[in-house]
Amino acid sequence: MIKVGITGQNGFVGKHLFNTLKLTPEDFTLVDFEKGFFDDPNLLDDFVAKCDVIVHLAAMNRHESEQFIYDTNINLVNKLINSLKKTRSKAHILISSSTQEERDNLYGKSKKEGREALIQWAEENGGKITGLIIPNVFGAFGKPFYNSFIATFCHQLTHGEIPQVANDGEVKLIYVQELVNKIIENIKAGEGIPELMIEPTSTKRVTEVLFLLNDYKTKYFDHGEIPELKDIFEHNLFNTFRSYIEIDQHYPVKFTQHIDPRGAFVEVIRLGVGGQCSFSTTVPGITRGNHYHTRKIERFAVIKGKALIQLRKIGTSKILDFYLDGDQPAYVDMPIWYTHNIKNIGEEDLYTIFWINEPFNPEDSDTYFETV
Repeated sequence: MIKVGITGQNGFVGKHLFNTLKLTPEDFTLVDFEKGFFDDPNLLDDFVAKCDVIVHLAAMNRHESEQFIYDTNINLVNKLINSLKKTRSKAHILISSSTQEERDNLYGKSKKEGREALIQWAEENGGKITGLIIPNVFGAFGKPFYNSFIATFCHQLTHGEIPQVANDGEVKLIYVQELVNKIIENIKAGEGIPELMIEPTSTKRVTEVLFLLNDYKTKYFDHGEIPELKDIFEHNLFNTFRSYIEIDQHYPVKFTQHIDPRGAFVEVIRLGVGGQCSFSTTVPGITRGNHYHTRKIERFAVIKGKALIQLRKIGTSKILDFYLDGDQPAYVDMPIWYTHNIKNIGEEDLYTIFWINEPFNPEDSDTYFETV
């Protein structure tokens, strides 16, 4: 059992890493970290002393003053090193650095100097250090106007704004879950690598990314169509885009019914991808689900009966309730990292159509049970 602490565990990468490590409690024990630990040496010492591995992600990326960014990041590293020395820690330290290390800016300089300071600590105190040189990271729940241009574009497109391209350069990218998997591989290997280049998994022009996001906005956000996803990058980008939709305002989405003397016809889903479509009946009072996915795209469509669909983002307590009635058929799509369920709250059988973008594979189900 490896005891892992993550500085910045509530940040963009930190939250994804924390939640992923929680999926394998047989391998990892998580040591909680709070931002205030850096302001209290005793709390920081207690945190450091408990850890076999510390992933140092706490840092400032953007501020109107570059000098403030530099001072903040260096100060955080120095506080961590002081605590490592005081506790005589031999922990394996992984620090996130950036491909901006070689650029002429104070952010890149702060990341490089912070990594080098931890290398010196490891050499002098018998510790282990892995310096992760990371390209641009994108993914669900990134902070717009802060973490990446993709986060900004997704937020703008789902909030009635028009993105602007300031510089149409090529950007080397890695999806946050791909980065998390690399970090976990390195934790398990237990080998210090002072300068570990994390290779990008894709290289795209800014306008190329925006073209795809505009397509998702038109097809999915405006019309409910699952767009064609040609490769893993587009799949990851689409799930990233979906995470910026204001769920409680967007759902449930009512279907268009075509009614004539024969009855009614409703198109449930229009697809640019394949997947698995299922039909179910649920007797009154029964709840299905209470699980979440980290990559799958899923739709619940109620066509008869009364249902309560509930969603809750992993790591939070707020529950979103959606009441659907087959008299006005509607659907709710399940975002990644949201546990969800559906309950028959009526007095007759509930008829539901479930669609998911990949057939169920028991050896790689991407299905994690947690009560909403």
